[in-house]
Amino acid sequence: MEPSQQGGGRRVKAYELALDHIEEGILSGRYEVGSILPPERELATQLGIGRSSVREAIRALESQGVLDSAVGAGPASGTRVTSDQSRALTRLLKLHVSLGKYPVDDVVEARVSLERGSAALASTHATADALARLAEVVEAMEAAESIAEFSPLDTCFHVLIAEVSENTLISDLTRAVREALLPPIARASARMADWPGFRDGLNEQHRRIFAAIQAGDPDAAADLMEHHIRHAYSILPMNGAMP
Repeated sequence: MEPSQQGGGRRVKAYELALDHIEEGILSGRYEVGSILPPERELATQLGIGRSSVREAIRALESQGVLDSAVGAGPASGTRVTSDQSRALTRLLKLHVSLGKYPVDDVVEARVSLERGSAALASTHATADALARLAEVVEAMEAAESIAEFSPLDTCFHVLIAEVSENTLISDLTRAVREALLPPIARASARMADWPGFRDGLNEQHRRIFAAIQAGDPDAAADLMEHHIRHAYSILPMNGAMP
């Protein structure tokens, strides 16, 4: 079967037909988590394409955390619909955020929208174990003497707060955005004349955010988080777009 023509003149590749077919099956509910797809040969015959094209579509969906293939015989073999959305969503979003070259103002507003909510939720959901992990990161940031040490810990602090919020989507989005921004923030930090002073100011803000979460004060946690994000970007020497 020859690839078909789409609007705008782009020819649809054979593997995209298989990709669309499997995606439609998932979206319609025909394939649910745990469902086993028909064999490659059967899908290829049904769609009028080669098995290699079906295999390419399956590999693409495996990389997105949607499918998992097991070779062999028996009930555990075959290609099964799975759900590893956190890993897949984080990886895809991180790449698109990295390539997007978004205006700094857009990044700030997006982070404020996400992280105000996660800070507020964390203050009402934080367990003793979660607070202990946050305290460890705060202490590690205060001991960090270089950008290479501090920046990953700073990212970890924000991601941990999102995880403590117990909202998986907020956590995944925050992780993707923060991991995409880690390199440009580190580069901007390296251009600062007084990075140690900047770091000390951030650490003071981190302590206040942590204290509000520990005290179970969602309004204070949200307000402090917003101030922290806006303050950091007002000082960091960014170049108008990120990353």
